[in-house]
Amino acid sequence: MKAVLVRDYGDVNQLVYGDAPDLKPGPGEVLVKMFATSINPVDWKLRRGDMKERMPLKFPAILGRDLAGEVVALGEGVKTRKVGDRVMGLVSHAYAEYVLCKAEDLAPIPANLSFEKAAALPLVVTTGAQLIEDGVLPRSGETVLVIGALGGVGRTAVHVAKQHGAHVIAGVKSEQRKDAEGLGAARIVALDDDSEIAALKELDAVADTVGKDVIAKIIPHIRKNGVLATVVGAPEAAKGRDIRVQQVFAHPDSARLEQLAYDVATGKFSMPIRKQFKLSEIRRADSEAEAGGIGKVVLVA
Repeated sequence: MKAVLVRDYGDVNQLVYGDAPDLKPGPGEVLVKMFATSINPVDWKLRRGDMKERMPLKFPAILGRDLAGEVVALGEGVKTRKVGDRVMGLVSHAYAEYVLCKAEDLAPIPANLSFEKAAALPLVVTTGAQLIEDGVLPRSGETVLVIGALGGVGRTAVHVAKQHGAHVIAGVKSEQRKDAEGLGAARIVALDDDSEIAALKELDAVADTVGKDVIAKIIPHIRKNGVLATVVGAPEAAKGRDIRVQQVFAHPDSARLEQLAYDVATGKFSMPIRKQFKLSEIRRADSEAEAGGIGKVVLVA
C-alpha cells in the first residue's frame, strides 16, 4: 500500500509518499480504507522532533491521528462493525491507504457528513470535549473562558461548555473577533488587548489551548479554587496559585465522537476546512498546516 513515511526528524522534506507493508487485521481489529484524514499540530511537532523526549518515533514512521473511511476487513471477534461501514476515529498511522484500528475506537459517520468533513473531527473534537468534561467539569451558570476559541479544539470546547450550561467567553485575537461571532459564545475577548484582559471579571475556569504568554496574563483572573484545564502543559505562572490545574491528554471515545459529529452534521457547531490536498501532496499540505490559520488541512487518498 501507499503511505506517507517520515524518514527522520526535520522539515517537510523528511516526508516521503511511498510504499509501506500491507496490513491484515488481528483479533478485535478492523482494516479501514482511508478516504480522508487531516493534519493536526501534533503531527508536524512529531515530525520536527519537538516531542521526541516524550513521544519518540521509530523510523520510518507513519503519522496521522484522524481517520475517515470504509471498513474493508474484520479481525476475529469483531461484531460491532461490518464491511462497507462508513467510519471515523481517533487512531494512529492514518497517513496511509489502509489503516488498522481497534473496532471500539471507530464511530459511524453521519449520513449527511462527507468523508472530508468527518476527517477534520476526531482528534480536535475529542480533545475539546475532554478539555471541558474531564478538565473543567463546569457547573451550569459558571463562567468559562476558552483560550484559542477559533481553533478546532477551542471551538469544540465552546460548544461543549455551552451544552453544560456554562457562560462561555471566547478568547481570540483582535482580528479574529468577527469570525468568533459565529461560535455562539456569550462574550468575546481579544486576548492580545491588555485592556480587555484587565476588564475580565472573576473566572470560574479557563480552558487553555494556547499557553505561551497569554495564560500568564489570564491566571490572576481565575477565582480562588477555580480551574485551569490545559492541553498544552501546566504553566509556570500557575505555581503557587490557589487554583486546580488539570492537564488533559486526549484518548479515543467513539461514543462522544459520534455525538459531536452529529452536532456538526446538524449545524450545531462547525469545523471549517481551510484547504484540501491529496495524500501524495503531503509536503505542501504539511507546510500549509504548520504555517497556521483558521480551519483544518485535509488530506484525501
